[in-house]
Amino acid sequence: MKLDAGVHLTYCSNIHPGESWAEVRANLARHVPAVRARVAPGEPFGIGLRLSSRAADELSAPEKLAELRAFLAHERLYVFTINGFPYGPFHGTRVKEGVYLPDWRDPERLRYTNRLADLLAALLPEDVSLEGSVSTVPGAFKPALGGRDDVARMVEHLLQHVAHLVALHARTGRVVTLALEPEPHCFLETTEEAAAFFAGELFTTDAAARLAALTGLAPAAAAQALRRHLGLCLDLCHAAVEFEDAAASLAALDAAGVRIAKIQVSAGLRLPALDAQALAALRPFDDPVYLHQVVQRAGGDADALTRFVDLSAAFAALPDAGAGPEWRVHFHVPVFLERVPPFVSTQPFVREVLARQRARPLTTHLEVETYTWDVLPAALRSGSVDEAIARELAWVRAELAA
Repeated sequence: MKLDAGVHLTYCSNIHPGESWAEVRANLARHVPAVRARVAPGEPFGIGLRLSSRAADELSAPEKLAELRAFLAHERLYVFTINGFPYGPFHGTRVKEGVYLPDWRDPERLRYTNRLADLLAALLPEDVSLEGSVSTVPGAFKPALGGRDDVARMVEHLLQHVAHLVALHARTGRVVTLALEPEPHCFLETTEEAAAFFAGELFTTDAAARLAALTGLAPAAAAQALRRHLGLCLDLCHAAVEFEDAAASLAALDAAGVRIAKIQVSAGLRLPALDAQALAALRPFDDPVYLHQVVQRAGGDADALTRFVDLSAAFAALPDAGAGPEWRVHFHVPVFLERVPPFVSTQPFVREVLARQRARPLTTHLEVETYTWDVLPAALRSGSVDEAIARELAWVRAELAA
């Protein structure tokens, strides 16, 4: 839905299981109008579309794309952002670290993301002032990287994708931005690391020269294109789990000249102390599907962070007895929950960033992303998924209007 100052708010359709285009299309018809009826009846409503590689390839058939455009027009829906992070199956099977594959070292990630950009340009509404965003993996899973050659391959594929976006803009007049999404235990793990990567690898004279060679642009125009077509997807759960300070993170992006192409409004779990009750309550969150990274801080020291790749690894490293340090867990919980007894959520971080968004828009794309609905403990799944999504959107809208 469109808010003030040209800001668009939606939710990510990755909450709905489905890998084929037929499954995605059925979910759109079943859930999106029902959510819109609860939060913005009668208004145009934006979609945060998640397409697997399979669904993207199937949707590229002209007749499928034309049918979707007709559906959107009939229902007064529009697509302005695509989640291009998970390439393959995302529900009902082991995802874990496989969610990053193929990563940006692999030309298949480039092919897939190019296709998503083409689809988004074709689906954007006629208002040319509305730009599109595609969020993507933060380079690669950090333990999988081998060295400088891997980084160079990722940079080259990102520059080739920008060249594709430049050609897409010339052909269609639509601007699509790729939004890299930092995540714990990844190549781009924190906002600070992302800002340094953009400044040191993507917004450089060498990168502009390479893009100029790929596109025929003058070096100065190539440098501008890099900043137009590359940006950040700021996932608020990920940043909070990393114990980031919102003001410092946003300042780092500003200093590096990095656009926030999209904010994913999400909250994680926080255990202020590792007592027996909290740990017992946390164990049901250790599901076999998703990776739930844990960041531990000892004694309130921002520099004393210990990272675990998953909840199982964190449980294996528990102290022998007594209350321990604070844990934050990458497990998306509904953003309207401040408390998840007997622990709490990282909602205060979400509220702080939304307050800054309210004061001065940080981005025009806001997307609620609580994809863990089908693995949430039963006590947190009261009501239908449509009701939960609508409640999240209403909560965000209220925060922005506070």
